[in-house]
Amino acid sequence: MSTPPPAPSSPSWPNCAHAADPATDPVGCRGIHVTGHTACLAHLADPDRDTYLAGLTPGADIDHRGTTFTENLLNRLLDAVRDPTTTHPRLGLADFGGAQFSSDAGFSGAQFSGLARFGRAQFSGEARFGRAQFSGAATFVETQFSDHTIFGGAQFSSDAGFSGAQFSGLARFGRAQFSGDALFARAQFSRYAWFDGAQFSGEARFSGAQFSERVWFDGAQFLVASWWGPVVCGGTVDLSGAVFGAPVTLEVAAKRVLCTRTRWQSTATVRVRHASVDLGHAVLEAPVAIIAHPTPFTTMARRIVNEGMLSGSGAVRVVSTQGVDAAHLVLTDTDLSDCLFSGAFHLDQLRLEGRTTLASTPTGWHRKGIAPVRWTRRRTLAEEHHWRAQTAGQPLIPASVPPEPRRWRSGPHHPDPAPTPDPDDVAPLYRQLRKAFEDGKNEPGAADFYYGECEMRRHDRTGTPKAERRLLWAYWLLSGYGLRAGRALGWLAAAMLTTIGLLMAFGLPMSSPKQEATGTVPTGGGTVTFIIDKQDTKNPTGNRFTSKRFDKALNVTLNSVVFRSSGQDLTTTGTYIEMTSRILEPALLALAVLAIRGRIKR
Repeated sequence: MSTPPPAPSSPSWPNCAHAADPATDPVGCRGIHVTGHTACLAHLADPDRDTYLAGLTPGADIDHRGTTFTENLLNRLLDAVRDPTTTHPRLGLADFGGAQFSSDAGFSGAQFSGLARFGRAQFSGEARFGRAQFSGAATFVETQFSDHTIFGGAQFSSDAGFSGAQFSGLARFGRAQFSGDALFARAQFSRYAWFDGAQFSGEARFSGAQFSERVWFDGAQFLVASWWGPVVCGGTVDLSGAVFGAPVTLEVAAKRVLCTRTRWQSTATVRVRHASVDLGHAVLEAPVAIIAHPTPFTTMARRIVNEGMLSGSGAVRVVSTQGVDAAHLVLTDTDLSDCLFSGAFHLDQLRLEGRTTLASTPTGWHRKGIAPVRWTRRRTLAEEHHWRAQTAGQPLIPASVPPEPRRWRSGPHHPDPAPTPDPDDVAPLYRQLRKAFEDGKNEPGAADFYYGECEMRRHDRTGTPKAERRLLWAYWLLSGYGLRAGRALGWLAAAMLTTIGLLMAFGLPMSSPKQEATGTVPTGGGTVTFIIDKQDTKNPTGNRFTSKRFDKALNVTLNSVVFRSSGQDLTTTGTYIEMTSRILEPALLALAVLAIRGRIKR
């Protein structure tokens, strides 16, 4: 047997009780009595209603809590307090707490001289407060807006409370001015919300606010906000062009956070979850930290914010720092795989903290012509991916498709080469970010960026001279720019084997030269003089590849690696072979040691 729903409780004011039924609805109409009557304005007899409305004057206090308003009844009430000078309704204290507006409610241009109370009111049609002026505090706590809500150009001279309000339709606050605190804690916006051009002179609190689709703060001004959020949005939080004039902490969980052209006039900490963050052309006048928050946010009341409309691990991707002065920017635990750095300033002063993720080169074996190739594993910039995808003629990969690990990532202008960065554009990015990694004592990360810089210079046919490119090709081929120990050791092994083979074939004589002594004995039996001479080495003949000759050749080669002379007797050709190996092989060994050091240094 199902339990019947609890009976509605009586309001705290004397209510009309119209159509009350002891069995089904013991409360009835919840509208407050009109002064001097026992019915609310909606159920007042017509003559009494006319008399009441005729007695109102502009600026009068009104109290219609719990009253049900049709569009016609509300218009008659507002006409009764309309100021003939301004032609706008002018009210003193206006209490519409718990009122129900069954159709459109037009308060556009209305002037509220005293408190304006709309807490727990229900608007079934459009709620229009465009250009309304609230001189006192305005309360819309837990108000339900079922259709479009318009506050564009409204002026709130004191505090404005929208905590717990529900906006089921479009919500427009464009160019609204909040001189006091603006409280949107736990407010729910089911569709688009516009705060573009709004000015918040006091605290702007959105703790626990939820935006199901997209919210615009384009051009909004937050002059004294110290804490903004946490905000949850199933779509995009657009802060483009917004101005933050005081130190602020923002907490946002969304799919996208747009901060293009946002101006940060003071320090800011932006904690983000799930989102891709676009900082393109943002103006940073003080240090700004973008931090990937590891756990769901909590409100000031220590309640965990519901992120059910978002999926995934909460990782944060920064997609652009173009046009940003990075000297004031700190990125912590962010994914920079698709981040565009071109056009940013002072990238060498960018601070990368925590775990920074960057795109890697394609995996697996590939064909370059008829030769199989495999890309060296390293961290790369998105700009290099875009250039290589464009030059390789790869097809465009839509942004909605996850990147393929075996391919380069295509850029936003793919395959047009004109707006795609060239190697001469990408090399300075690697150079500046390398310094940022070095300053952060991240030598392995700096090594990858040095590799990328050399790669771009090697392929740059406009800014790098031809002779320098050839040197870079040799440097790359021998040791991967001094960063690939395996390559240098491989070449060292090949050089040693070649040296051994050449010495066995041409460098070692067939046998060690014998010394001969010649002397002259005087006839009278005096002193004997011996002249010792060494025979010239003879070029080898016959079987040259024997174990004994290999042992001698190996001894000469190993001594050459450490830049020492073996002391072995060599042919003239062998002498030159040894000289060459004593120059080349120690250099290859040094490159291998340098590469190992670059990977383990901290």
